[in-house]
Amino acid sequence: MNDHTTGTTIAELARAARRAGREVARAGVERRTAALVAIAEAVERRRVEILTANRADVEAGLAAGLSAAMVDRLKLDDKRLDGVIGAIREVAALPDPVGQVVKAWTRPNGLRVERRRIPLGVIAIIYEARPNVTTDAAALCLRAGNAVILRGGKEAFRSNQALAACIGEGLERAGLPAAAARLVPTTDREAMAELLTLDEDIDLVIPRGGEALIRFVAERSRIPVIKHYKGNCHVFVERSADVEMALAICENAKVQRPGVCNAVETILVDAPIAATFLPQLAARLGAAGVELRGDERARAAAPSMHAATEEDFATEFLDLRVAVGVVDGLEAAVRHIERFGSSHTEAIVTRDEAAARRFVDDLDSSTVVVNASTRFADGGQLGLGAEIGISTTRLHAYGPMGAEELTTTKFVVTGEGHVRT
Repeated sequence: MNDHTTGTTIAELARAARRAGREVARAGVERRTAALVAIAEAVERRRVEILTANRADVEAGLAAGLSAAMVDRLKLDDKRLDGVIGAIREVAALPDPVGQVVKAWTRPNGLRVERRRIPLGVIAIIYEARPNVTTDAAALCLRAGNAVILRGGKEAFRSNQALAACIGEGLERAGLPAAAARLVPTTDREAMAELLTLDEDIDLVIPRGGEALIRFVAERSRIPVIKHYKGNCHVFVERSADVEMALAICENAKVQRPGVCNAVETILVDAPIAATFLPQLAARLGAAGVELRGDERARAAAPSMHAATEEDFATEFLDLRVAVGVVDGLEAAVRHIERFGSSHTEAIVTRDEAAARRFVDDLDSSTVVVNASTRFADGGQLGLGAEIGISTTRLHAYGPMGAEELTTTKFVVTGEGHVRT
């Protein structure tokens, strides 16, 4: 199939995924695990082929004028490919959620009731730039007994094809149908639009990428969508914070990988420490190449900052830029986050246990962090093996989504000839 794949072909792909998903769900834990191990082995074996394909994608992206953040998301090297392989192996080692009894109870009339985990069915994931999503998504969906349709962006098409070949090889080696995890063989937007209409064969859509892509999917899909539009993450440096800890956390949260959704975009500083802390913050982040945009009170303490606008506090920069504000205590920090945040990730740096508890209790973002970087809002870092995405929509999952979040539950009711009167 080529870049002129028809809607009929996309529909056939979805129907094949539905059939394959039933087989994966019934295959049992050992065969699903064997498939994941075989996929990891195939990626290792085809390392040179994958990195060659990725270099071609990166070169094409640079020639097309992709932003530095997008190029960073696109790029694979040996270390990142080791991470891809490690994530697959970690998912393979996770407990299989299919069939787990979440809760069980016996009714007064003797009926035995269970809630048991089952696969969601067929999941379509639509994503940009990051080739690792191809294998992360496939691994997690297969671990949870689902089929997956992978629709990557044109900027990573060669890389995704190379990784998808490894997925198909691993499935076949485990005796499972390759249709259980297929890459849509075109980047035409018409094909994506067609995919979003196939509500009889696809159970869930998860978009990963920029806000424009996610809104395109959410507005056109007939299928339920799990989404997050942007990651406007915050670090609040509370008045009791250890200064060196706060500086290290702020630097890591902004600098370690600025082009990802869990990088900090706004740093809030408690007013009593602003005069002493902000000059140190400006020096530390400035030395790392970060442009700081401060409100009036922040600039009074650190005049080297650029003036921030209200829009800056609502912006996901995905770059070496950060907004900085001074707030009068924890309640003001919470109000600021509630106004400008995106329900993604918020962190507090504090030595006051009561302040930490209040921050955690008062904010309902999908991940709330105490004395650590926002960069830990990641499925792999939280022990999920990998993540298929981060949900800020609350239904049916919230925060980083691993294998368990790709299941639902059914009721199993056992009686002894019970009839209802």
